[in-house]
Amino acid sequence: MPVAASAIYFLNLRGDVLINRLYRDDVGGNMVDAFRMHIMQTKELGTCPVRQIGGCSFFYMRISNVYIVIVVSSNANVACAFKFVVEAVSLFKSYFGGAFDEDAIRNNFVLIYELLDEIMDFGYPQNLSPEILKLYITQEGVRSPFSSKPSDKPVPNATLQVTGAVGWRREGLVYKKNEVFLDIVESVNLLMSSKGSVLRCDVTGKVLMKCFLSGMPDLKLGLNDKIGLEKESQLKSRPTKSGKSIELDDVTFHQCVNLTRFNSEKTVSFVPPDGEFELMKYRITEGVTLPFRVLPTIKELGRTRMEVNVKVKSVFGAKMFALGVVIKIPVPKQTAKTNFQVTSGRAKYNASIDCLVWKIRKFPGQTEPTLSAEVELISTIAEKKSWTRPPIQMEFQVPMFTASGLRVRFLKVWEKSGYNTVEWVRYITKAGSYEIRC
Repeated sequence: MPVAASAIYFLNLRGDVLINRLYRDDVGGNMVDAFRMHIMQTKELGTCPVRQIGGCSFFYMRISNVYIVIVVSSNANVACAFKFVVEAVSLFKSYFGGAFDEDAIRNNFVLIYELLDEIMDFGYPQNLSPEILKLYITQEGVRSPFSSKPSDKPVPNATLQVTGAVGWRREGLVYKKNEVFLDIVESVNLLMSSKGSVLRCDVTGKVLMKCFLSGMPDLKLGLNDKIGLEKESQLKSRPTKSGKSIELDDVTFHQCVNLTRFNSEKTVSFVPPDGEFELMKYRITEGVTLPFRVLPTIKELGRTRMEVNVKVKSVFGAKMFALGVVIKIPVPKQTAKTNFQVTSGRAKYNASIDCLVWKIRKFPGQTEPTLSAEVELISTIAEKKSWTRPPIQMEFQVPMFTASGLRVRFLKVWEKSGYNTVEWVRYITKAGSYEIRC
């Protein structure tokens, strides 16, 4: 359910109403007095941004020296309300030259009232895109002398922008070279036992794009996800090609994606924003290919010595390599001296984090470097407590590798002028929370 706001108030730090707008008649005009009396005067502003008083809910947020309060009389989406406030403040700043405070509000009463009528209708949020609203609300706000000067951008066709609902892209863009850059960036989250068995594993990924395309292009992206491949085989009346298919969980898209076409055809179709943006996010919990396996052996020899042996095996292809690999191996706080032997990279003891830090700048695939270390501990008179071993942690980045196996099957660009485009695709896998018990 949308926010369905009954009223919105802008208050200063003393609780004075700077400006307000009533959208529904189900709350009285004096509801702000209840907020001022029960929340502001009792100094409970920092406890919770959502309060219920007398059958009404108050959602409030402080921006600079202004409180923005939304009043609702029925059950409403709190996240939507706060998202509306953040987007509205961003819109006001675009009109006021980057400033939003009590002075900016007092200097722009008429403009704010006009914007409040456009961005919310009967309590339901509407279009908050500055690019769209500036096409037909052309009044400029009173700018702070410290604000940046407005950029002189060509004014596109307002009719197409508003009726076509393409608020993320303006008309008239022209590039000498039409290019599309697509990155699939994944983070691997792992918890592994000391014997190498996986206790918990998942992948969170995102598809990042950077588009430099002329006109109003229509893009179509095909991935090797299970649902998309099955739908394509149904439409073409032929069996699915052999190969790994991925089952995506918790997929979220940028607003430019045509969800109707995605539901019917299971392909990602969209008119892209200009420049860089995040097309989609996803999560995968099954069929994850781990880039590394870590096998640690830690022996405590009496009260003053330890032996540490760690083997790290890269599982990805021999022609690939990982960059910036860091393995952090925990040791007790009373460590006095360490001696290392490594087959690759460099290692040192970092006393500030109580870890042996092993760094390998370039880690080839299908290799097994090892670290052997002797650790001398300070002997204490006090009774020795058992050392709770924290997990080994890893950091890495593997180009042209995806732990999920997700791949781009095709990326098509269509534009009515029929120009040629250059598409670039890149894959990157990073460590999220990559931990191995020892």
